[in-house]
Amino acid sequence: MKKEKLMRYVGSLQQVAYVRPITYTEGRSHGLSAYEIKNGCMELQVMADKALDVNQLSYKGINMNFLSKPGLQGRNSYDTNGDEAIRSIMGGLFFTSGVESICAPCTIDHVEYPMHGRMRTTPAEHLGADAYWEDDEYKLCVKGEMREAALFGENMVLRRSISTTYGSKTFTVTDEFENEGYRDEPLMLLYHINMGYPFLDENTRLYIPTGKITARDRDGEGHEADYDRMDSPKENEPEYVFIHDMQSDAKGDTQVLVVNEALGLGLKLSYNMRYLPYFMEWKSTASGDYVIGLEPANSSVYGRPYHEEKGTVHKLAPFAKEKNVLNFTVLDGRAEIQEAIRDFCQMQRAQKK
Repeated sequence: MKKEKLMRYVGSLQQVAYVRPITYTEGRSHGLSAYEIKNGCMELQVMADKALDVNQLSYKGINMNFLSKPGLQGRNSYDTNGDEAIRSIMGGLFFTSGVESICAPCTIDHVEYPMHGRMRTTPAEHLGADAYWEDDEYKLCVKGEMREAALFGENMVLRRSISTTYGSKTFTVTDEFENEGYRDEPLMLLYHINMGYPFLDENTRLYIPTGKITARDRDGEGHEADYDRMDSPKENEPEYVFIHDMQSDAKGDTQVLVVNEALGLGLKLSYNMRYLPYFMEWKSTASGDYVIGLEPANSSVYGRPYHEEKGTVHKLAPFAKEKNVLNFTVLDGRAEIQEAIRDFCQMQRAQKK
């Protein structure tokens, strides 16, 4: 809607769109800082104290993300203590795994690396939030900087912005990583993107442009054929992790669809694979832990020890930079869902030629 027309209908634009700082005041989340972004149809919650990760996504009041049983909480002693990190991983729409290590905790050269790395619990600095007109588009944005650093060690910086526009069904995460140290440093990265109820249920289907599917371990073996669908929750069902041989177009662009046709709702994730050549799927149908995770990454799910052994740890040279852009687009209604599926199938056919 054009600015002049929209302003006829509202007093303050905060009736329909805003970026608003909030602070939690109780329980384990006491003191956490965040931003709420509302763009008309879509609401996001961006965690300022947790790497500007997106904790919540809802569309027209329907929740789309998973939130783990520990819920929201501040940085605790066990956040960087091996497997104990599962007591603080919130899930949320996505959290950032990295940057010295990803996935399972490990010890390399007498240095301990926690589950999913340290970045996900790093508070943002140089925070900024804005809402402004650019011609006839009302822009909403949060940005900040996270630093993973140690005395005599690494000095890695992540500069992140999360942006959208009033009335849009898309928001964009733009990440720039820079090595501000004087030696090559590991840059291991995995975006842990988590779908949850009511968006995720027995009616949900996945569309992943995969060439080959491999189970991470024995728990997943024999379940590869069902990678693209959810079942009803089951008590004590193990998690499954599938490694996908991800396909892209000639430019390296790819996309994944998560679709619930019964709800008339879908989500499209699109990005370029230049710096994210790996893709894993995390699937849990366990009661109370019901979730699908989409995991574009620059490293394998087997983590740093796997790459150390093979000599393939991805590293960033001093003062070098890498940039990733991830677009999240909500699909509203049967027509948009079917169009997205058609586009996906066309991309698949083009890749096979």
